[in-house]
Amino acid sequence: MILILDPFTTKLLSSCCKMSDLMSEKITIVEDLYKNREPVPEMKAIYFMSPTAKCVDAFIADFKPKPKYKAAYVYFTDYCPDELFNNMKRSCSTHIRVCKEINISFMPQEAQVFTCDNPGAFQSIYSPNSQDKKKTLETIADQLVSLCATLDENPGVRYKKDGNMQNAQTLAELVDNKLAQHYELDESGKKPVRTKNVERMNEGKTQAQLLIVERGFDPVSPILHELTYQAMAYDRIDIQSDTYKYKAKDGSEKQALLNEDDVLWVKLRHKHIAEVSEQIRLLVKEISTNKKQTDGKITISNLAQMMKKMPSFRKQVTQKTVHLQLAEDCMQDFSKHVEKLCKAEQDLAVGSDVEGVKVKDPMRTLLPVLLHSHSSTHDKIRVVLLYIFSLSGTTDENLSKLIQHVKIEKEQEYILNWKELGVPIIISPSFFSRKITRRDRSQDQTYNLSRWTPVIKDVMEDAVENKLDTREWPHQSECPAAWNGTGVVSARQKHKASSQDDRRSGSRLIVFVLGGISHSEMRCAYEVTQAVKSCEVIIGSSHILTPIGLLNDIKALSKAPMETFTIEERSAA
Repeated sequence: MILILDPFTTKLLSSCCKMSDLMSEKITIVEDLYKNREPVPEMKAIYFMSPTAKCVDAFIADFKPKPKYKAAYVYFTDYCPDELFNNMKRSCSTHIRVCKEINISFMPQEAQVFTCDNPGAFQSIYSPNSQDKKKTLETIADQLVSLCATLDENPGVRYKKDGNMQNAQTLAELVDNKLAQHYELDESGKKPVRTKNVERMNEGKTQAQLLIVERGFDPVSPILHELTYQAMAYDRIDIQSDTYKYKAKDGSEKQALLNEDDVLWVKLRHKHIAEVSEQIRLLVKEISTNKKQTDGKITISNLAQMMKKMPSFRKQVTQKTVHLQLAEDCMQDFSKHVEKLCKAEQDLAVGSDVEGVKVKDPMRTLLPVLLHSHSSTHDKIRVVLLYIFSLSGTTDENLSKLIQHVKIEKEQEYILNWKELGVPIIISPSFFSRKITRRDRSQDQTYNLSRWTPVIKDVMEDAVENKLDTREWPHQSECPAAWNGTGVVSARQKHKASSQDDRRSGSRLIVFVLGGISHSEMRCAYEVTQAVKSCEVIIGSSHILTPIGLLNDIKALSKAPMETFTIEERSAA
């Protein structure tokens, strides 16, 4: 069999399976839908593609005027519009053996993290010059419905009410309407494939809740210097497409993929860098000890045992070497650049110092960082933003002085454009105050330079405990029984803590942040799931942010309109 993919489905498939997995299913060739391919008329072809006009046109071209393959088995990532379906039917129905829609138009990033694989959504939603905001929100709503269908959930939908922005409410309305349509379509016979949906529609809402919130809800977390391994690595080290490039001891260029297949990465990614460095040293020491033991007497039986363990041993050694190098890179950068910033950042973000004494004059906290000659411009911008966020806005005069200090007179959009996210930069009576009541974490064991907790963690914990205020988090749709304030969620802790399947038989909380999520917010989903045990928390967004990437996106908001891509057009990119 031949498997034919578009760019989106190529990325999607790469995130969850390997070529060996495909070969075990008798797929011997993987091809690009848009490239010229040699006809193989004796072979059948599986088409896994997005339901877009470009994909459908490319598919039809494979069978007109002369078929390239013996037969076609077509699988769409999402609902195929009638117009496109009828076009296929008219043009090449005799060659199509199967045509199905499978709900997976989102990107699974990690075990509890997904994205819409659409970084361009940030500009489309928040740029004052955007011309496709409505279309982008519609596309994201379709992807969220696709996610819910894949999880076999029909969740209650809630959104964070915001006096400055309406995007979360708009998206919540779209998602709720599309969920209702999705679970009703089977009755009309329009989509006979979706047998599960009929059952789901009859049952009503499932034990799941979907919370939608805008990026401006917590501007601090994606800007702060984080000291947990994953967040720190993606912030300070040049990691592109989850690939870490480094030099081996012999000077050769090496690269490693940081994903779910790397067991050590999964184990370490949410730990503080100090713990990571210590754990890796112990692991390397363990390898050295094992090596010394085998370096002694070499017998035939010893050799046989070593040969059996060789592939897994090599893999373990490689992983440990990679993380030893990455942790060293992080620690070197921390010592040179980050350490001196962290105390000031934490004091500004938390509003108090290590002893819990309230910061009365934030400017005194900020000035030493601005005067430090070795701090980069981006680092200074980040601390200035934390200062402004701590005051919920500043005066025009004060802002001008800060911009001069940082020497970004020609690039002040890095700071001013946050207003497009509903974050007050200049004090104004037209802006609604966003002061959020935080959970008391004074008794939590934390590192002095890691005292800040992302706001989304408070939201997750409050949601699981049925403590979300309905005035701040209105219900867009009916509330499932498990989330109606009776404490059913937290009472269901009879499940085994270690079993993910047991947890899934409980409730599920899906959190969607419009405009990007940071790695520290991703970590919160795992932490809350681990602590609660009866509820699985899944977090997602249009894309994953890095601090510098977010600053560049913010700066670009004031640019003139340019062509942006939704999931339907990205295939052309």
